[in-house]
Amino acid sequence: MELRDELRRAHLIGIGGAGMSGIARILLARGAQVSGSDAKDSRAFLTLRAQGARIEVGQSAENLDAFEGGPSAVIVSTAIKDTNPELVAARERGVPVLHRAQALAALMEGHRTACIAGTHGKTSTTSMLTVALQHCRLDPSFAIGGDLNESGANAHHGEGGLFVAEADESDGSFLTYSPSVAVVTNVEPDHLDHHGTAEAYVAVFTRFVERIEPDGVLIVCADDAPANELAAHAEAAGVRVRRYGRSATGADDARVLDYAPGEDGGTVRVALGGDELAVRVAVPGEHMALNAVAALLAGLELGAPADELAEGLAAFGGVRRRFEFKGRAADVRVYDDYAHHPTEVAAQLRAVRHAAGLGRVIVVFQPHLYSRTKAFATEFAEALGLADEVILLDVYGAREEPEPGVTGELVAERIAGAAVHYEPAFDRAAALAADLVKPGDLLVTMGAGDVTQLGPEILAELDRRGA
Repeated sequence: MELRDELRRAHLIGIGGAGMSGIARILLARGAQVSGSDAKDSRAFLTLRAQGARIEVGQSAENLDAFEGGPSAVIVSTAIKDTNPELVAARERGVPVLHRAQALAALMEGHRTACIAGTHGKTSTTSMLTVALQHCRLDPSFAIGGDLNESGANAHHGEGGLFVAEADESDGSFLTYSPSVAVVTNVEPDHLDHHGTAEAYVAVFTRFVERIEPDGVLIVCADDAPANELAAHAEAAGVRVRRYGRSATGADDARVLDYAPGEDGGTVRVALGGDELAVRVAVPGEHMALNAVAALLAGLELGAPADELAEGLAAFGGVRRRFEFKGRAADVRVYDDYAHHPTEVAAQLRAVRHAAGLGRVIVVFQPHLYSRTKAFATEFAEALGLADEVILLDVYGAREEPEPGVTGELVAERIAGAAVHYEPAFDRAAALAADLVKPGDLLVTMGAGDVTQLGPEILAELDRRGA
């Protein structure tokens, strides 16, 4: 595919992020000169540099001069502040500045595009669809908010005419896309720091659906009431809709007949077009099985055969930080998960309960964002109560400044049904976890922040104590 002239020399501010590094991968594969910077080193840098990217740790105006003539465009995410020295320099020089969603939309041009949106499950569903299409030998281009376990990659330039992308609603940037196939897994208020109100959050999905190409299709979960309302709005506007889930009843829908959890994943049985299809899913939880059915419908719309899609879905090995196995020590299994919204936490802990068998479920949870913690403290507490033991860390603020009175303790004091340990000192959490676990337990570190670092530390501490 031909690159737009403005993308031939691209400089990415914050190139180490999941979305930005994926765009950089595709640009490099299509022959662009790519430079970039980030505040700290990243594991993504090694691959990008090997492909020819020039990357600096630390940000300054001079970083825009990596290539002769300077960049033809500077690409940023919503997280980049207006005071960033590279962004300031770009504007002073008159260099076009693109949001990463605009850059991704430009890369989608000339492809048949599937965009996966929703409050929960979009990374997993996008990943499942990608792996299933690869199994069908269709070689899609893709951009995902996480690394596939199969390839370790979050993006790829494929030789096929398909492009699969995760569509991020957090800042409304998915309104840049005009997909042929749009999937909405669910709609539940989140990211209120950007959208302001629950009503505004829901409204942005309506606007997303209105951007579906003529003759395109919307795929929604029939078990999610707000998604169903979105589908009704789309149908009234003349958009074709396919539903999936236990409540799906239409002739073109995928109705879930049952879900059988197993020791490692589960099997979902689906009625589809007068036939029944059993789909094996190697990741646990009925919510993951629903994601697989969404991917199945999207794959069918993109022209892949049902039986090969099912085989591909069975081969899906997961995504980094989505119930990712980190190791075993002292007969304790340790996993890591990205869940950071109450609904995600509850769904994952129900799945973890099946995986734990007779062992206890221990969760080390780090709240993400002060605004989200304050808004959903009670809901987080209810979800975490599904575990046997909870270690509650302090809030990972990310882009937000601390808010008085909003700490991990705000959630900890509301939890009932589980033993709770509030630990504000991050560096003491691994030792506390090692104190609590018993042989046969399953421990999961959970949250969108740096809690992911604790899994290896807990395993090392258990090994040290057993030595």
